[in-house]
Amino acid sequence: TAILKGPEDKVNLTCSHTVSSYDTILWYQQSAQNTALKLIGYVRYTSPTVEDSFKGRFDVSGDAAANKMAYLHFPKVPEAEDSAVYFCAASEAQCFTIPSLLYKNPL
Repeated sequence: TAILKGPEDKVNLTCSHTVSSYDTILWYQQSAQNTALKLIGYVRYTSPTVEDSFKGRFDVSGDAAANKMAYLHFPKVPEAEDSAVYFCAASEAQCFTIPSLLYKNPL
């Protein structure tokens, strides 16, 4: 779906899924200048995370598990660099811990 917005318009995108075991919805940006998909952020259950490079420009919210919905908000007026294709993806979260990161190495 193409969305054309004026300089003062608020932008909110919605994503939903129907897979009962999926508990995470991720948002990606693909710009014309750089076709690589850049992770904006994600919602795991109801806990939102925005990547550092997108903080202040985007917010994510929703309930990826129960309501199976997530939202991407542009809290500030979108800038020219925000003109891009936005993707969402749903998944079952794969969480793990790297044991070596749990301990500080003495100097």
